[in-house]
Amino acid sequence: MTPPFILSPSLLSADFGRLADELAALEAAGLTWAHLDVMDGLFVPNITFGPPVIAALRRRSKLYFDAHLMIERPERYLAAFREAGADLICVHAEATVHLERAVSEIRRLGAAPAVALNPATSLATVEYLLPQLDMVLVMTVNPGFGGQSFIPFCLDKVRDLAAIRQKRGLSFRIQADGGVTPENTAALVAAGADVLVSGSAFFGHPPYKERLDVFHAAAAAPAP
Repeated sequence: MTPPFILSPSLLSADFGRLADELAALEAAGLTWAHLDVMDGLFVPNITFGPPVIAALRRRSKLYFDAHLMIERPERYLAAFREAGADLICVHAEATVHLERAVSEIRRLGAAPAVALNPATSLATVEYLLPQLDMVLVMTVNPGFGGQSFIPFCLDKVRDLAAIRQKRGLSFRIQADGGVTPENTAALVAAGADVLVSGSAFFGHPPYKERLDVFHAAAAAPAP
């Protein structure tokens, strides 16, 4: 049976001392995506890694690299992240004044374009861009750190975005990132999320195959 969603574990919660081994363990467990949280210390109050680390990991992994750029003026680095091996590049609507230009450049570079929205950012920000996007990332916490609690009103935001997608006959994926656990998986999938990002709630509970099964079983349960 095809799972009702894609689980994209966030490497922000992985063991940074053995990232290549972590990716290999994800592949062995049946995962297909990995979420790469790139932070610059400006757009968010944290610093993680950039293209050189992604390029090194790309040589060791066949996973679909879902790169979430939490950086100011991401258009400066789009080519570098694509060359490093990012399959999907997601930029924040709040981080660039030329969002359409950034989205078009991601597509030109051969990556899948996506836009992320902070919890308080309106869906209207991307309304006209939706036909150009492969994915919209709905942040369900304020970005910058792992282990935060899910913000409840973001579930309505996912639901509203899914309704827009259906009404307009579009096919972009909806990703939810932040505080995602087995306990809220059913509600998120029922609301319309196709891709769930989970960090500490995934990596903190090995073995990974069993944890993946827990998320899939949770999605099959009735939404609260």
